[in-house]
Amino acid sequence: MLEINNLNVHFGVIHAVKGISLKVEDGGIVTLLGANGAGKTTTLRTISGLKKPTSGQILLNGEDITRASAIKRVEMGISHVPEGRRVFSSMTVQENLELGAYLRKDKAGIAQDFEMVFNHFPILKARRKQAAGTLSGGEQQMLAIGRALMSRPKILFLDEPSMGLAPLLVQEIFDIIKNINKAGTTILLVEQNARMALQVADYAYVMETGSIVLSGTGSELMQSDEVKKAYLGG
Repeated sequence: MLEINNLNVHFGVIHAVKGISLKVEDGGIVTLLGANGAGKTTTLRTISGLKKPTSGQILLNGEDITRASAIKRVEMGISHVPEGRRVFSSMTVQENLELGAYLRKDKAGIAQDFEMVFNHFPILKARRKQAAGTLSGGEQQMLAIGRALMSRPKILFLDEPSMGLAPLLVQEIFDIIKNINKAGTTILLVEQNARMALQVADYAYVMETGSIVLSGTGSELMQSDEVKKAYLGG
């Protein structure tokens, strides 16, 4: 579904992403692990069109989208939940979700997807008239994911969905991620909680200082001594 070939990204003289290549198969969950500053968020932002690459190629279902606009990529089925949630705090839950569907014209389909989001996140239905800024951190994360689902994506990018959440909420968010995937949405997940991420991942890549240094199935990396030492406390 998604293929990245020799991607390079610079911020001025800083070489933030250094010739990485990766694949996300249709229907799978792929996770990108690494410490702060490894280049994970920059990689996601570049794939979704928010940052221009210096060189390299991004293919979606075989089509080169390297120079496509961010809006075009949303139209083609990419949706991005950014780090830090970025909900519109003064707008209601309902209005935030409506914004997720801003490119769509199919009113009946949008109504169906509201119910789909509320099935995944029942608390959002109870809070639909409430200002997003008054939600808890976990509820805001649910809203950010729900808003992204309203564009009916083929592939969903999640950037640090467990950041700042209590352990019980982290488990709930990862259960929801698995359910979204089972319902047919491919997922590319950036996450510092390596243990949780590898438990749900079909395949995983480890980034260090802009480069991919390890890759394998989730279970393979769970057993890697290098991963255990660096990310799993083993």
